[in-house]
Amino acid sequence: MASNREITDCIESIAPLHYQEEWDNSGYQLGDPSEHCTGVMVCVDATEDIVSEAAAKGCNLIIAHHPLMFRGVKQILGRNRVERVIAHALRLGVTIYSCHTSIDNAPNGVSWSMANMLGAHPVKILSPSHDGVTGCGIVADLDSGMTAGQLVELAKASFGSPVARCSCPPPADMTIKRVAMCGGAGSDFIPQAIALGAQAYITSDTKLNFFLDHCDDIFIIDLGHYETEKCTKELFCRAITEKFPNFAVYYPENETNPIHYL
Repeated sequence: MASNREITDCIESIAPLHYQEEWDNSGYQLGDPSEHCTGVMVCVDATEDIVSEAAAKGCNLIIAHHPLMFRGVKQILGRNRVERVIAHALRLGVTIYSCHTSIDNAPNGVSWSMANMLGAHPVKILSPSHDGVTGCGIVADLDSGMTAGQLVELAKASFGSPVARCSCPPPADMTIKRVAMCGGAGSDFIPQAIALGAQAYITSDTKLNFFLDHCDDIFIIDLGHYETEKCTKELFCRAITEKFPNFAVYYPENETNPIHYL
């Protein structure tokens, strides 16, 4: 039987912790890395319901994309989601591990998965790290050009987003072939996307000023944060099952996007 540490070593083989941004908190959030792992549940965010479901399925390890803790926790009194999840996981003996910007920045990580889902071919890293191999986002080329409207519909279908917030579309006769993309909140990289010749940029959590500042230079397609990052669950599952083919890895039945589109 593998330990929690042996399972998370599979994750770190594709997304080492040193890939993460300096402000991040990837890695173990709580629990015991040395415990024997009875099963793994992969998710985007650890919630009380997911902790309960993991325990009910016999999983004592949760691998989440977003860290449970970003800021210091001085007391655990159940006053907010983080405190409640910590208490619930400790009560049920569930260890929680996070793989956040380490998988965002990893080669073949989140943005590479986005390109594959879109059917585009990666050309270069959008915002590379000093090593030139890791970094945020990707610039990719489509097999054939398409209109802005066609690209929006393709993006919505590829990532399962019912809506898209967009800048003013370019002329209908303009063909879009090169697309930049970054899972999660990636609007800071719009200038890099423009500099690298991208005609459109797919990301999430874009503020009004970014639309105002860049709408004449690139077509912005803003999808939901959850939709652009739910591919992490498949990345985690694949990394584990390649090393432990018969190991139990579960997707939560009750994980839903916390944002509802009405």
